[in-house]
Amino acid sequence: MVLDSGDTAFILVATAMVMLMIPGVGLFYGGLVRKKDVVSMIGLSFLALALVSVQWVLVGYSLSFGTDIAGFIGGLDFLGLRGVGMGAGDATIPGLLFMAFQLVFAGITLAIITSAVAERVKIGSFIVFGLLWTTLVYDPLAHWAWGGGWAGQLGALDFAGGTVVHISSGFGALALALVIGKRIGFGEHDMEPHNIPMTMLGAALLWFGWFGFNAGSALAANGLAANAFVVTNTSAAAGALAWLFASWVKGKPSALGMVSGGIAGLVAITPAAGFVDTMSALVIGAVAGVLCYKALLFRVGKGLDESLDAWAVHGVGGLWGALATGIFAVEAVGGYSGLLQGNVDQFVAQVIGAVAAVVYAFVVTYALAKIVDSTMGLRVTEDEEYVGLDISQHGEKAYA
Repeated sequence: MVLDSGDTAFILVATAMVMLMIPGVGLFYGGLVRKKDVVSMIGLSFLALALVSVQWVLVGYSLSFGTDIAGFIGGLDFLGLRGVGMGAGDATIPGLLFMAFQLVFAGITLAIITSAVAERVKIGSFIVFGLLWTTLVYDPLAHWAWGGGWAGQLGALDFAGGTVVHISSGFGALALALVIGKRIGFGEHDMEPHNIPMTMLGAALLWFGWFGFNAGSALAANGLAANAFVVTNTSAAAGALAWLFASWVKGKPSALGMVSGGIAGLVAITPAAGFVDTMSALVIGAVAGVLCYKALLFRVGKGLDESLDAWAVHGVGGLWGALATGIFAVEAVGGYSGLLQGNVDQFVAQVIGAVAAVVYAFVVTYALAKIVDSTMGLRVTEDEEYVGLDISQHGEKAYA
């Protein structure tokens, strides 16, 4: 194809917007932890970006988008970005730009999974785990869906990362939390968020950046990008209101719940953004808000310390979004029809793709976490956890 300056400019901006989501995750999570751990929590998101930026250009991009090997993983065609240049490839943007756009997707996925280890992970162990996880969990899933792997061959749709980003990080977080264990005093002592406005600021950055995430996945400045933009905002708004009203029934209308619902709506529309219309987005977002709220209540009731609810919001929301794509897809938007238009095969493909991603992400994450824990230890010591990771891991304080 021939390079298009408008498309290139659009994806450059979209890439920068998605990059901004990564510190947005850090702020979202940072406000939810205690003040002795906020530097650590925000720092983990920046660390995720740095780790993936190096891993992706060395091997990750090639494993995700290289020549298909048995439908499971890409080859080493693009090792060290060999052959990835400034010219157009299969799209009207430079190959290097497509690589960078996919890089920030991988970066935010690793940042999301830090939810599971908040306030108790050793930084060295997280570095090793993060590199292993991105290589052995994220890269294969990206190849399955987008790089010519079996899920794409089957016909499973994932416009911008419902399975690749959100199911992988959400169910990976659940597995990681089971391995690392609860924070000391969890369920016995006060562990309320120390700064809800910080979390709301993080949510605002995520909502803003998500337009680059979803609209940018059209890979062109066109009508499909416009549709993705509109349905993204619509689903987020419906999710925010649904969670707000659901929490209001049980007491006060929670501002934290409202922004969590907005994120749930954004997660759920991600795989569907290029395949559904605006009215469907209303339903997808509203269901996500209630469903993810109920998942959070279930997690709390079970006493599971998946600290910041990546599983409840990203895992459950991503799973719903993947299935909803198979229900609500309309041919007039992205050329695919779903269950409501009589296409049972599309729904079946979505179920198979989503369930496979859930099982693979959970099982492999659990195994990797066990290996790192048994060799290096995932957790800080009890004294270090009591003092707080800001001081024990970084030698810094968030607040004087």
